[in-house]
Amino acid sequence: MEIPQSSNAITTNRLPSAAESQSGISSDFETFLRMLTAQMKNQDPLNPVESADFATQLATFSGVEQAVLTNDLLRGLSLQIGVSGLASWVGKEVRAPAPVYFDGAPVTLHPNPMAAATAGEIVVRDASGAVVDRFASPAKTDPVQWDGVGSNGVVVPDGVYSFAFENLSEGKVLGENPVETYNTVTEVQSFGGQTSLVAHRGIVIRVGDVTALRSPS
Repeated sequence: MEIPQSSNAITTNRLPSAAESQSGISSDFETFLRMLTAQMKNQDPLNPVESADFATQLATFSGVEQAVLTNDLLRGLSLQIGVSGLASWVGKEVRAPAPVYFDGAPVTLHPNPMAAATAGEIVVRDASGAVVDRFASPAKTDPVQWDGVGSNGVVVPDGVYSFAFENLSEGKVLGENPVETYNTVTEVQSFGGQTSLVAHRGIVIRVGDVTALRSPS
């Protein structure tokens, strides 16, 4: 089955314009002036606040506002540079603990068993979370092939599947570890300060979860 190819793209958050940032600062500055005026009206006439103190408050507020604006601009610049640096990943294959789209071709799995595990099973789940297959696998990090045949002996339909390694020791289940797979990156996205990779069928992979990068085989 031919998989529709999504267009390669890099998506980022729009940074606030200089006018928008300046407008926000002006609004806060006017609020500060109103508070300062109220403070002057309600001060003790027998013990008034020194004018130098008002000037200090004004200078402090202005300095804090400028520092916040500078930090926002630097944060946005850093984010833009990070996304641009990942542009070369588009079209490459990344390995991460993420689902993969099965289209009839065998899928190579990379288990990460617990150190205490002496045996294990690969558990295969469909997009709804239902288990469609499980099979024995040694407690090693050696690659494992999944041919797409479910526990009923029939090849599963095309779709998104996730994999986990069920750790066993003396017949007892120790827990599950996510299994890594390779996905081809079609897009780099950045939302809310978090940069992610998008693969076929909208599979999202966090950049921090990537353990390997390679050219398409």
